[in-house]
Amino acid sequence: MKKIKLIAACVALAAAGAAGTAVAQNMAPPQNVLQLTASGTVEVQQDLLSMTLTTTRDATDAATVQSQLKAAVDAALSEAKKNAQPGQLDVRTGNFSLSPRYTREGKINGWQGSAEMVLEGRDFPRITQTTGRITTLNVGNVGFALSREQRAKSEAEAQTIAIENFKQKATELAKGFGFGGYTLREVSVNANDSGPIRPRAMAASAKSFSADAPVPVEAGKTSVVVNVSGSVQLK
Repeated sequence: MKKIKLIAACVALAAAGAAGTAVAQNMAPPQNVLQLTASGTVEVQQDLLSMTLTTTRDATDAATVQSQLKAAVDAALSEAKKNAQPGQLDVRTGNFSLSPRYTREGKINGWQGSAEMVLEGRDFPRITQTTGRITTLNVGNVGFALSREQRAKSEAEAQTIAIENFKQKATELAKGFGFGGYTLREVSVNANDSGPIRPRAMAASAKSFSADAPVPVEAGKTSVVVNVSGSVQLK
């Protein structure tokens, strides 16, 4: 019986040793693996305009301030909606705030508030001319960005460039290290988002423009960047 137990123990140890060798082999770091990154950039004209119109009111009671702000925004909305067109000129209300004004003794001696309306779209002349006709709100901020359609198109172009650059770099590096080629192990593709429209302050008010004169605006260009990173197996 002791001999049988000894043989069984030896078999178990041999099996454990073989399993340990297999685990060690699986845990061994991969050989001839290269990490690299590449990018593609497309410069494109910004085609989305956002104009924020704003007004402030001040009175001794909150109801008066709220009523004045509502009247100003309602009049602006009525004028803006005459030229509204989905994607070309979209109209929406913005921030609306109402807060008390305090004396040095900490007592309320009045109320102040502000309200906003936003005109946004791809039809710059339509937006600026509409803004020029609004008399109850002032131009607060102007910003530019890319529309969804333009961003998607630009990202597709930048992605194609980035992938080609990645492949070219992988081929050149493989040859530089004395290998005939490579196979792709893993890869990730990321597009740099320029984020929301970045507004800039406008000192002039909408009232300073004649009824038919467009507010002067000029869009610039922005860069859409797509990054490709990953690893390749040299062979």
